[in-house]
Amino acid sequence: MHSATTMSGWRKLRLTLEMIKFEHSVFALPFALTGALLAIYDGGLSLSSVSGKIGWIIVAMVGCRSAAMAFNRILDAKIDAQNPRTKMRHLPAGLLSTQFAWGFLIAMAALLVFAAAMLNPLCLALSPVALFVVLFYSYTKRFTAASHLVLGLALGIAPAAASIAIRGSLDPRIGWLTAAVMLWTAGFDVIYSCQDYEFDRRSGLFSLPCRLGIARALLVSRIFHAGMLVCLIALAWSFSLGLLSAVGIALVAALLVYEHSLVHADDLSRVDAAFFTVNGYVSLLFFCLWAADVLWRKGL
Repeated sequence: MHSATTMSGWRKLRLTLEMIKFEHSVFALPFALTGALLAIYDGGLSLSSVSGKIGWIIVAMVGCRSAAMAFNRILDAKIDAQNPRTKMRHLPAGLLSTQFAWGFLIAMAALLVFAAAMLNPLCLALSPVALFVVLFYSYTKRFTAASHLVLGLALGIAPAAASIAIRGSLDPRIGWLTAAVMLWTAGFDVIYSCQDYEFDRRSGLFSLPCRLGIARALLVSRIFHAGMLVCLIALAWSFSLGLLSAVGIALVAALLVYEHSLVHADDLSRVDAAFFTVNGYVSLLFFCLWAADVLWRKGL
């Protein structure tokens, strides 16, 4: 009985992690850690003095993102059931119950608030705002084609939150990183949403592909990604960073060019490679090079 219960528990954990696409944490977490490192760099702090805060930042990120994904799956369960691409997701397929998903969401939201309380009073005060932003996104495709930018903002607040966690106040310069992540996310979300163009039009859902057509939406995606690079250059300049950060921006630019080469209005067969693989490399390589620059320049 104990073995069967344990197996059931592990299966439910695996299904839950699949439902919230836990592996996609790689998209936002490296940028959040970059925000934390820039705050450490600017404040002349040592990594050892804030190691506990770094841990709580990661916990808060996991809680916030997990709550947002669970809410998205709950809210979209009926829509997902009608979409051939998503009908086998965990809630419409009956692999997990809506009641369980609500319980998981509440637990993750509580985890975010607890982690914020362990960081500083400002983080605690702002934790409901962060929750509102990341949960509100799930409603937006019901009424605005700007939903991609709202999703971008939901990820973009992560580096600002991490900076506040370290500093105890908001550094306006980190707004460049928030804007960069917002535009990057909006750009790849436009690409991803092209897959659902026909379904979204029939269902009355909003997206840039539905509003502009796939070809023009892909052009807007490229404009968003160009804007991301401008923001990263401004961020590097505002913090007086050096060669490694410049190399990081150059690699991001090359990866984004490659990403857009994979997707065309008449050929969306490689959207998954553009969305999952390339963007994972974007965030990880960016973080590694910028972290190396900060650590080398400050001797951290």
